[in-house]
Amino acid sequence: VLIAAAVCTKNGKVILSRQFVEMTKARIEGLLAAFPKLMTAGKQHTYVETDSVRYVYQPMEKLYMLLITTKASNILEDLETLRLFSKVVGTTDTPPPGAKPKLILSPVSPQIPEYSHSLDEKEIVENAFNLIFAFDEIVALGYRESVNLAQIKTFVEMDSHEEKVYQAVRQTQEREARQKMREKAKELQRQRMEASKRGGPSSMGMGGRSGGFSSDSFGSSGVSSSSSISGTGSNIGMGASIEVDTKAKAAPKPTTRNALKLGGKSKDVDSFVDQLKSEGEKIANLTPAAGSGGSGSASSASAAAKAAISADIHRESVHLKIEDKLVVRLGRDGGVQQFENSGLLTLRIADEAYGRILLKLSPNHVQGLQLQTHPNVDKELFKSRTMIGLKNLGKPFPLNTDVGVLKWRFVSQDESAIPLTINCWPSDNGEGGCDVNIEYELEAQQLELQDVAIVIPLPMNVQPSVAEYDGTYNYDARKHVLQWHIPIIDAANKSGSMEFSCNASIPGDFFPLQVSFVSKTPYAGVSAQDVIQVDSETPVKYSNESILFVEKYEIV
Repeated sequence: VLIAAAVCTKNGKVILSRQFVEMTKARIEGLLAAFPKLMTAGKQHTYVETDSVRYVYQPMEKLYMLLITTKASNILEDLETLRLFSKVVGTTDTPPPGAKPKLILSPVSPQIPEYSHSLDEKEIVENAFNLIFAFDEIVALGYRESVNLAQIKTFVEMDSHEEKVYQAVRQTQEREARQKMREKAKELQRQRMEASKRGGPSSMGMGGRSGGFSSDSFGSSGVSSSSSISGTGSNIGMGASIEVDTKAKAAPKPTTRNALKLGGKSKDVDSFVDQLKSEGEKIANLTPAAGSGGSGSASSASAAAKAAISADIHRESVHLKIEDKLVVRLGRDGGVQQFENSGLLTLRIADEAYGRILLKLSPNHVQGLQLQTHPNVDKELFKSRTMIGLKNLGKPFPLNTDVGVLKWRFVSQDESAIPLTINCWPSDNGEGGCDVNIEYELEAQQLELQDVAIVIPLPMNVQPSVAEYDGTYNYDARKHVLQWHIPIIDAANKSGSMEFSCNASIPGDFFPLQVSFVSKTPYAGVSAQDVIQVDSETPVKYSNESILFVEKYEIV
């Protein structure tokens, strides 16, 4: 019976050992420690015996390949097994006459040089698991298996023909999908070119190339405004006339048979909703939702609250709008994976008498905030006096147009930057389900968060049993989510919790959590102090609209 196989140094240090029979750790350590003491200096041996076991070994440069067997084991079979082990660990080059054999390490066979390249302690340790897997193919429960090197190589590689076929089919499908995608992109590009040739929407007007204000000049800032400014183009030097813009807008739209028709299935949707209502289902008003999946409920609630805040504001002839956006991704065990705050300040002038103005901003914004002004804004004036004005003060701002004049961005990995922390703690209740405790706390106490919605995913067809909660909650059986709503979170009401339990669930079922909220206070702290006229420096009455909203806020 083969008790163990080991690779050790000539000083007795064990590098790798694998036991094949039940044996305590102290017993095998004692047997291996006794081996170097039994060696006789200056003599070559094939085996050494004690009262209880036999050591069969083979020198390999500075190492020994060692087998420990019982004394009743067949010595001839043990020597043959030792040679196979030695071939697995190393192979001997044919030396010239009179030279010593040289061993080259190879975990399975000489045809696998990628596992290791030299027979030393470091290579053995780095490839220990591969060697152990090969050892297990040679010996099972103390007895040698009838295998050769080629079979050992096949077993260790675990090669699968079915896997290769699956990978080949998948790669073919991916190539076909990419090819179809390229063909579809070319087709759409061709349709757009044909539409533009037949009198599609004109690109004339006050675009980013001519140096005027437009939403395109800010790239993907996420704040939409009119695509061009007409009527005041001559004042800013755009060179586009009202007649040209009017003709471009009045041009007939191209009609193609293969064009996609948006909203074509609205009647089918309405009929489906009516059918659900007739069956007794409660159907809420359909509102566009930004996003998809589990975050749809949170996004739609945030969009509705954002629209409500904007509708309540009275607009003066000079109107300022500050939009602050958050993208947050937190780990369930703590830590910030992503935190980004970006925003845009837009100016809208409804009275031509207030076209030439200066906007004074408050310097009390978040430390580390990256600010960027519009190319037509005087950067030196902004840096020295924190005021926004045109480079050419003799020209007015565009009229009746949302003009983006300043944008900002703030990125951090510091947990202190998180405005609202959510701690979700699911624990196994010992009955195949989970008890879940969720708590929130407002960290940025200068904010007042409104219409806070926390969407918690649930296992399919499992209804939660809610024990305690702040605010209100709603279980959506169709989307398999628990929606937790808190009307207001501020310094006076900065924390809250919810406890519920679910059957047939595991802790991972309750992630990722989606959070949404809105606030009238911007996170970045950008705000206006005053608006004055350029010539007389008299104050101008203005209205201010500030909103903080969530694009993505999740705990994963």
